[in-house]
Amino acid sequence: MNIETQAPAAAVTASQYLTFTLGEEVFGMDIRTVREIIQHGAMTPVPLMPAFVRGVINLRGAVVPVIDLHARFGRPPAGVTKKTCVVIFDAVREGERVELGLQVDAVSAVIDIPAAQIEPPPNFGTAVRREFIHGMGKVGERFVIVLDADRAFDVEEMAGLCESSQLALAA
Repeated sequence: MNIETQAPAAAVTASQYLTFTLGEEVFGMDIRTVREIIQHGAMTPVPLMPAFVRGVINLRGAVVPVIDLHARFGRPPAGVTKKTCVVIFDAVREGERVELGLQVDAVSAVIDIPAAQIEPPPNFGTAVRREFIHGMGKVGERFVIVLDADRAFDVEEMAGLCESSQLALAA
């Protein structure tokens, strides 16, 4: 094969990821699931929710729950800065599309990461549950933690955690 036929094949296997930061770590999620990015604003807290549910926002008349990724990943809840954003993305619950918001420290960029540059998640040493990680994308000298959105933001699991929180407080 010559170089001209190899380049298009490489482009086909590359995927685009929205990158964002949580503290010093850089994460990425498949851009195809992202609907929009909005500035952090007024949020309505919802009683009896687990710590990772910051509240809900009104997005053009729709109620959208906002998940604090710091808290979802078992860290203390995030503070809000000038760069704090909410990434609105599509999740699936019982076969239906559900919009969720992810509160992140800052949005970085949309980048291409070829599939060949994504390594399996490490067996240890990450601050995020291993099953939440699709892989480690090599970008230059750094790594981007590529999230498996279906697992990290599993609506069924999060709904179960919300119900558990409510039952524990009611007991």
